[in-house]
Amino acid sequence: MAAPMLRWGCRGRRWAFARVDGGSCHRRGAPTGSTSNQIRGESSVAQQPLHTAQKTRKGEHKWAAVVGLEIHAQISSNSKLFSGSQVRFSAPPNSLVSFFDASLPGTLPVLNRRCVEAAVMTGLALNCHINKKSLFDRKHYFYADLPAGYQITQQRLPIAVNGSLIYGVCAGKKQSQVIPKTVRIKQIQLEQDSGKSLHDNLRSQTLIDLNRAGVGLLEVVLEPDMSCGEEAATAVRELQLILQALGTSQANMAEGQLRVDANISVHHPGEPLGVRTEVKNLNSIRFLAKAIDYEIQRQINELENGGEILNETRSFHHKLGCTMSMRDKEGKQDYRFMPEPNLPPLVLYDATSLPAGADPQQVINIDQIRETLPELPSVTREKLVQQYGMLLEHSFTLLVMDVKNRNPRAINKLIGLVRKATQSRADPVMIKEILEKKLSL
Repeated sequence: MAAPMLRWGCRGRRWAFARVDGGSCHRRGAPTGSTSNQIRGESSVAQQPLHTAQKTRKGEHKWAAVVGLEIHAQISSNSKLFSGSQVRFSAPPNSLVSFFDASLPGTLPVLNRRCVEAAVMTGLALNCHINKKSLFDRKHYFYADLPAGYQITQQRLPIAVNGSLIYGVCAGKKQSQVIPKTVRIKQIQLEQDSGKSLHDNLRSQTLIDLNRAGVGLLEVVLEPDMSCGEEAATAVRELQLILQALGTSQANMAEGQLRVDANISVHHPGEPLGVRTEVKNLNSIRFLAKAIDYEIQRQINELENGGEILNETRSFHHKLGCTMSMRDKEGKQDYRFMPEPNLPPLVLYDATSLPAGADPQQVINIDQIRETLPELPSVTREKLVQQYGMLLEHSFTLLVMDVKNRNPRAINKLIGLVRKATQSRADPVMIKEILEKKLSL
């Protein structure tokens, strides 16, 4: 079957820096599965936050926590995944909506080439296997900001599978030792975003903004190989830096361009895995770490007090510092997945399978995209250590440091801090050069 028609979209590129707040880790157990349910709602009753973790008493069993993540990254493209509508943050409500976005009868999807290239590039950077043939599916659920009543995604055969993400966690008494860790990537899939619901409690009504409806997303599903909020936060920060270096997503969490769902469970080592809860729509690295650590301790306290953990979806209340129940997941939700009838299989090629005389505008060459991969954050950190005499732990700090005022004064101040912290022979001129050129400050 012929490959679907592709549209051109423009890529964006931006570096960003942020600081990762750490927390204490719980002992890791065996992994649990992950889910991709899209469940909405909010509880009006908040639980009281837990402020401190109880120490294990002598003779008591230790607990192991298991954490898996589902990360939704908005693709940097001028237009949406299946329509020509412009993508722009903070546009007037419902001003960037095409007939297809509004699901008017007779409208058909046209796949955005830029979004496919972004997915392939991200998969290659994360050591994934790129499927030369992937499929689109309809995921049915009914909500006001989803006019069609279904979401186009890749449930059966995603575009990339079986990757890995390497990140470093600071350890030691002075947090001066960086321990490399690896989390497996189950899959990366293309899907369209939904609209946005604006709840007006004063007027008891909900307003719908469809500007975001149909925007291209990369869903990155991480296997449950983590054990605490600090590990999860550091892994997401590393992925954020990679996406920004590639230019496939600006990954600005404040603008909703990177959203995380966390699946969490606890159990005694050597015993069957515990019941899992899902904390939805975490849009801050700091809140992600706090929500996971709170939920781990909540489950431990609940089980030690003779209670049971419900298979449910929860949200994180950042002001109270606790998670709240949204709705239970005991009953299996039927999304009635079906093949998308208006999109043929997505076919990709490499140098060996590229047909002779193929139109370069209508085919995507995996090997050609591989050759255009930019320098990744891990390589930049290695250069900072090898070429500029910087300590490894400080190279991590430099790449995630939040520099809001990008001016010479801020750069010079940062150079002084780095040089003082390294206590090495690092040349400040060389550090300034890599800050300005390599990190685009």
